[in-house]
Amino acid sequence: MSCIIVESLSKSYGSVKAVDKIDLSVDSGQVFGFLGPNGAGKSTVIKLLTTAIQPSNGKISILGIDAIKNPLEIRKRIGVVLQQPSYEPTLSVEKSLEKYGMMWDVDKKNRKKRAKELLDAFDLNEIKNKKNEDLSIGQRRRVQVAREFMHDMDLLFLDEPTVGLDPAARRKLLDFLKNKVKTGLTIFFTTHVLTEAEYLCDNIAIINKGKIMAIDSPEQLQTSLGHQKTVKIHILHVHNELEQILAEIKNCKIEFNSGTNITINSSDSESVLLEVLKILNENHIPIEDLSAMPTSLEEIFLKVVEDSDASNS
Repeated sequence: MSCIIVESLSKSYGSVKAVDKIDLSVDSGQVFGFLGPNGAGKSTVIKLLTTAIQPSNGKISILGIDAIKNPLEIRKRIGVVLQQPSYEPTLSVEKSLEKYGMMWDVDKKNRKKRAKELLDAFDLNEIKNKKNEDLSIGQRRRVQVAREFMHDMDLLFLDEPTVGLDPAARRKLLDFLKNKVKTGLTIFFTTHVLTEAEYLCDNIAIINKGKIMAIDSPEQLQTSLGHQKTVKIHILHVHNELEQILAEIKNCKIEFNSGTNITINSSDSESVLLEVLKILNENHIPIEDLSAMPTSLEEIFLKVVEDSDASNS
């Protein structure tokens, strides 16, 4: 069942098309990653899907409800954590959670229970009596994300939720989100940290200049777009003439580091590697180590954005 269905969705500001006729379908009970460079249209799409702004054209169905005609009904069933900091300066962390529960009409008993659970889950117990204004940026961000779970929701929008978090806090949040999805929650997730998307997301869309450029699971994106591989070779000694010899090989990019580390990027990595190995053997150059790595999601993201920029220029 689809939780989000978008058809020919557009949003223009004067002559500028922030979102340009995008189609999107997000299944219930998954983490959907929405990736793109700054200014690509991610935040505008989130504002459209959360009914904060109206589209110029197109259709939006959220949880089976027409979001354009029934925005208030949508807002009752979703959670939203935006990039912008949002906190109550003079309230303590614990009181902030409880106040948020009150805003959503959560009864007192459940407010107390949920606040306690979230203080544990987000490692906030040690600072629960501190005022939000006295917290670090990362601590405030944890509180901002945690308080959204004070109420029930079917769909959660998270816009760069890990900004300011240290690696341990980031991983703990991602694992918390994974467990929440198992209960049926759907998450629409934006990030600039591609390893997060690879770890967390079931499906990913890449947007650039208001258009969806690719959409699939991380694995399928790597299969369909990750033809290029990176081969690393470590040789024992510096050979000054080697860089010039290898420069004649076609269909690849070869880099030297410290004279003994060779990095090869190619979409035809197997035949390029065989040619490199043949040259090393003919010149009696021993190999200390060799490794081949598939294209990472980050490399795929950069390629998709680069190709779309080139096609629009």
